[in-house]
Amino acid sequence: MSSHYTLFLFTVFFILHSTHLTTSTPYLKLPLLKKTPLSPPSHLLAADIRRLSGHRTSLKSPLTSGAATGSGQYFANLRIGSPPQRLLLVADTGSDLVWVKCSACKNCSNHRPGSAFLARHSRTFSSHHCYDPQCKLVPHPNLPRTCNHTRIHSPCRYQYSYADGSTTTGFFSKETTTFNTSSGKETKIKNLAFGCGFRISGPSVTGASFNGAEGVMGLGRGPISFTSQLGRKFGNRFSYCLLDYTISPPPKSYLTIGGYSDDAVLNKFSYTPLVTNPLSPSFYYISIESVSVDGVKLPISSSVWSIDGSGNGGTIVDSGTTLTFLAEPAYRQVLAAFRRRVKLPPAEGPALGFDLCVNVSGVAKPRLPKLRLGLAGKSVLAPPANNYFIEAAERVMCLAVQPVKAGSGFSVIGNLMQQGYLFKFDLDRSRLGFSRRGCAVR
Repeated sequence: MSSHYTLFLFTVFFILHSTHLTTSTPYLKLPLLKKTPLSPPSHLLAADIRRLSGHRTSLKSPLTSGAATGSGQYFANLRIGSPPQRLLLVADTGSDLVWVKCSACKNCSNHRPGSAFLARHSRTFSSHHCYDPQCKLVPHPNLPRTCNHTRIHSPCRYQYSYADGSTTTGFFSKETTTFNTSSGKETKIKNLAFGCGFRISGPSVTGASFNGAEGVMGLGRGPISFTSQLGRKFGNRFSYCLLDYTISPPPKSYLTIGGYSDDAVLNKFSYTPLVTNPLSPSFYYISIESVSVDGVKLPISSSVWSIDGSGNGGTIVDSGTTLTFLAEPAYRQVLAAFRRRVKLPPAEGPALGFDLCVNVSGVAKPRLPKLRLGLAGKSVLAPPANNYFIEAAERVMCLAVQPVKAGSGFSVIGNLMQQGYLFKFDLDRSRLGFSRRGCAVR
């Protein structure tokens, strides 16, 4: 809950096959809202590297993409307060805190609707007291402790930092939020814990990449995240389906919080355990056990995938990173295997930032090597070639995998590698399910 949290933002198109949601318990479904087209692959590569280099019943709500800025943002509308005020938040899988820009204005007529949360305009707003147990769940500013157990005006002050040095500071508060459930009814969730931010600084939360958002919706694994808080009511799991980002017009996309039970789909799921890294508890880690190219297992030591005592290493599944990043020893093996097996001519022209690019001019269906990732739990992720080869220029396909140096971070299964799969994060059973079924354009 400090600077080791990198701001990982959604860069993908989520959609949940609604016909498979047959549970009698209402769930929440948040639509993903896409603002603009994606940036060129070279720009997304640069944005991914910037983000990673700083690192060491159900609810359904719309989300909007800000991918064209190169930061890979997706946005969710949150209706907060009584009466509800609608604010646009960045959906972030790599942090826990839900926070919004707040204003303490007495005369708020100069604020356009949705530009900040106006606490004075809500009859249900309140700050956590500095002695509340919930106040221990957030980091605090480096100020002399002035908490007075008896005083009524002793709010819980927080200061939440991201890896690039961006911060939000304010009062850790609670408020009523309003959602539409899968049953079509409106429901109100009381006492959603969130940060009422009065001071916001840094490029991640104020620069162009923030793209007009008024806060962040933390979707990590910690107790104060959006998914954790709502999971207590709708089921401690969430799901999404990543579709090809080149589809035009883009399909409707959703992040769904809550349970579903369609045996025809569930029986086709493969499962792998979620691993916890105590030094980066917000991320969704899995264990890679083997890598194969065209059916040939590569000689990669198991130690390449392990988490060391400093919290480096391991592999996360992240919807906010576009490309896939592998620990450098594994990456070199994968790259060499692909180079041996690709029979297409190398691409000529300006460097695109990728180590392997081929010219596919005149080839209707280029033959590209098949990649298979063997995961813990005897599950296998074997995506189609379009999930790890992208068109970086006209008729030029590049391997969308990058290296991570030892001791400098972790491997990442990015959103391109996840395309076409329905992913289910089952936090009660600490496992990740994925299936090529149940993911369809609607």
